[in-house]
Amino acid sequence: MAPEAPTYAYPYEDERKVAVAAVEEAGDLLRGRYGDLRTVTGKGDTGDVVTDLDLASERIVLDRIRRRFPADRILSEEAGEAGVLSGAGERTWLVDPLDGTNNIAIGLCVYVVGVGLCLGERPVVGVVHEPVTRQTWHAVAGRGAHGPRGPLTGPPARLPAAGPVVAWTQGYEVARADPVAAALRGVLEQRCRRVLQLWAPLMGWSLLARGAIDAFVGYRAEGVDLPAGALLAAEAGVELRTLDGGPFRPGFSGPGSGRSFVAGRGATLDHVLEEVGRATAR
Repeated sequence: MAPEAPTYAYPYEDERKVAVAAVEEAGDLLRGRYGDLRTVTGKGDTGDVVTDLDLASERIVLDRIRRRFPADRILSEEAGEAGVLSGAGERTWLVDPLDGTNNIAIGLCVYVVGVGLCLGERPVVGVVHEPVTRQTWHAVAGRGAHGPRGPLTGPPARLPAAGPVVAWTQGYEVARADPVAAALRGVLEQRCRRVLQLWAPLMGWSLLARGAIDAFVGYRAEGVDLPAGALLAAEAGVELRTLDGGPFRPGFSGPGSGRSFVAGRGATLDHVLEEVGRATAR
């Protein structure tokens, strides 16, 4: 089989193009088969599910990555670890072939396809595709974030008068009665205009990157989604902080306790960090 494409002049441009092509092909499949689930099975003890659409989308994305970068490591939401380590294992692709499976399972059309590439733990490529609108958002480290209409810069960094709209995510292993998660959700509900629990973290990141929402808070977030989405937001001018206000560096390995964050811009970020601090100090 002939190679898909030559190497491009810009760093990671070849990888970005392959990732965009992969998520858009998978998105075509998901859009065409939405509402036609044939298999829904449980995954783990947390109530999460996997469908035949997850697996079909995953095959498309993994095939494109393996074909162009056969020596790279791949970590995928459903398949786990695929491929082989290259050299010291610096290059790792992270694939979520259907972020929002629980939404699709109940007929809610809020879902995306996401792909990231990391060098070590550092994200260098992030791509998110929304099949419903056929829109794709992508970023390369140091080259900004882009969407269908060009560069993403987000809104002015002022605090909305009615309070910010904030997305929330927590990892699958976080218990319903976890006191920190409960305190964080509670203070956000009280002090923000609206808190979105999308069940699709990559959708939250793309909304934040393009300025449709004001902030994003995560508690022990899942690793496979985090680097691509966080890179997209950061390259669009979003600041990433830990819950105590320090610099946040998104990674995919290690315990989920290292993947708690607050993301936003300017005065909105300061406001949300203050409220998060109020919650965690209790």
